[in-house]
Amino acid sequence: MPRLFTLNQAERLLPRVEGALRRAIRFKTEYEKARAQLAATRRDLSMLGGVIPDRERLAKQQALERSSVEQLKEAVAEIEEIGCLLKDLDMGLIDFLTRYRNQEVCLCWKLGEDGIRFWHGLEEGFRGRKPIDSEFIAGHRGEGDSGHA
Repeated sequence: MPRLFTLNQAERLLPRVEGALRRAIRFKTEYEKARAQLAATRRDLSMLGGVIPDRERLAKQQALERSSVEQLKEAVAEIEEIGCLLKDLDMGLIDFLTRYRNQEVCLCWKLGEDGIRFWHGLEEGFRGRKPIDSEFIAGHRGEGDSGHA
């Protein structure tokens, strides 16, 4: 469930979030490859008509597909347990909810960035990213700040 973070809290969680995100991307790629191989095998079997399938090969492909999708779900669940929002797996885009000027906004981080350097409103998304500057820092509040939920 999403929660509110201070900038410092979100920054401290980045290594854990990045690890889970990289695993999710790896397992998504593995799943897509396994799914495509399985579809190709099924297509080949249907085109060949009464040919007896290589059941062992088919079973291995099905097991790899199931395993990779389960590991993908686990990695995504870890990101969700942390409390941040996975916005785009292909881009590696993560949002951390926070407060700025008494409104909920998102601290925005993309895989490959060296830290959280941007924020945006809830409705703006990635294209509406603005740099975190001294004005943002002054008006920023997260869950861990005293007196604010």
